[in-house]
Amino acid sequence: MREKEHLGMPDDDLLKLRLDKTTTPARRVRKKRYIALGIALLFLAAAGVLYHKGLWPPAVAVQVTTIQNIYPSQTFTLLNASSYVVAQHKAAVASKLTGRLVFLAVEEGNRVQKGQVIARLENDDAIAARDKALANVQFARFNLQHAGAELEDASRLHERNRALVAKRSISQSEYDAAEARYLKARAAVAAQQAALQASEAALKEANLVVEYAYIRAPFDAVVLTKNADIGDIVTPLGAAANAKAAVVTIADMDSLQVEADVSESNIEQVKAGQPCEIQLDALPDERFRGEVHMIVPTADRSKASVLVKVNFLDKDPRILPEMSAKVAFLSRAVSPEEQKPIKAVLTAAVSDHNGQKVVFVVRDERAVKTPVRIGNTYGDMAEVFGNIDVGSKVVLAPLNKIKDGTRIKTPQK
Repeated sequence: MREKEHLGMPDDDLLKLRLDKTTTPARRVRKKRYIALGIALLFLAAAGVLYHKGLWPPAVAVQVTTIQNIYPSQTFTLLNASSYVVAQHKAAVASKLTGRLVFLAVEEGNRVQKGQVIARLENDDAIAARDKALANVQFARFNLQHAGAELEDASRLHERNRALVAKRSISQSEYDAAEARYLKARAAVAAQQAALQASEAALKEANLVVEYAYIRAPFDAVVLTKNADIGDIVTPLGAAANAKAAVVTIADMDSLQVEADVSESNIEQVKAGQPCEIQLDALPDERFRGEVHMIVPTADRSKASVLVKVNFLDKDPRILPEMSAKVAFLSRAVSPEEQKPIKAVLTAAVSDHNGQKVVFVVRDERAVKTPVRIGNTYGDMAEVFGNIDVGSKVVLAPLNKIKDGTRIKTPQK
């Protein structure tokens, strides 16, 4: 009591200094709740950051395919072969003479008609020889006319003396002289006729020599290469395909064919008249109708192949000799509706969502659900319509793990 009084504290004040143990558990519960809530908020914030950065949820590994243009003929193609476009009617045009080129009227790409003058060689000497032959013809004609007149006079004298000798008005020797003159005159006419024929033949030869200087197109064609220019000496000794002596090389574009090497093991699938489809490397978006023209009856032992020639059924000025090509040998002819490409996708990439056909387009590493409409099917490909472009990549598998917006990763990544 004294101590309490000494401290100067009443009993009620001491009781206030005691801890209330009944409120401590409630405070601890509230504190744990705050900590759990903070952890949850922190987790949500982290998840939001990861989602925003594309790191969560984890990306699904997928296989993809491409929306592409296909031709329906691909579904009934029996065999494919590499080939080249070859002109079956081709010529290296040169002259039979050796001379200097003085005129050239064409260049690469020009079309020429049969008989058109392409070039001319210097031919002054040939023209001089022709003029000389022409003069010889004129001289022979004059000689023939003179001999003819002599024959006419000798013939009349001979007839007159024949009548006189019968009446014994002239001697036999006079008659014999007239007859000899007549025979001589007739022989002279024959000789002059032969001389005229010889001179005319010489003139014809001279005209041909002059004509040889004019290099003409042997058929309707297109100029492929120009091998000589004005001033060059052209010689017939090298007049062959791709030789420099040829002035130009021409080809008949209507004779273009595709020559394909078909393996011996597959040649049984090819027959004359079989429909084909031709694709040129230079025109990858075009397909040309073709038909087997012939199977060359010999094999190439070095390639173990047989040469097959295919005609173009449709002419196109863009088709040029020596172009690379691919030939598809078909089981049937292509109908007009099947000549145009269609937009298609593998049928396995199309899924059914609530009765609607959809594909999942790969866009920014996510799968975007895109409604489509399916048309005709061609093997494992289906014609596809909708707001989707050729070249777009779509998810092929696994579709059961993909939803709209699912993060994905492709094998390339």
